[in-house]
Amino acid sequence: MQNAILKFEQLLNDNAHYIPTIKKEVLEAKNPGKWSKKEILGHLIDSAIHNLVRFTEINYTEKPYRHRPYNQMDLVNLNQYQQTEIQELTQLWLSINRQIVRVMKTVDEKALDYKIILSDESVIDLRFLMTDYVDHLEHHINQIKS
Repeated sequence: MQNAILKFEQLLNDNAHYIPTIKKEVLEAKNPGKWSKKEILGHLIDSAIHNLVRFTEINYTEKPYRHRPYNQMDLVNLNQYQQTEIQELTQLWLSINRQIVRVMKTVDEKALDYKIILSDESVIDLRFLMTDYVDHLEHHINQIKS
């Protein structure tokens, strides 16, 4: 878990100041059926919100924990990320993710083995969900930077 946390913190530190420096035209450019870079950041905000709830809720709810998916496309549209200033989006993204880092650093070792049932009925654990979240973040950060 320590490696995932270090990678996570590095992603936040490297990109919190970089993302707002990207030209507005680049951030807002859209291809049909694809998100703009701003909308990708918005998706990362939605992902952070949902995963923060998951990472904390699993500690006090009935086990095994049932993972609830969310409609990514609708959330990006409803939250109007394309029309939001990049500084505001970046700050929101950073704040939520800093809280996730705190949760990851203090999670009980036993809790990392808590079982999570996905919508397809497959089973993972909290450790996998947390490390997968960091990988997901890295994937989308690379899209923003490309």
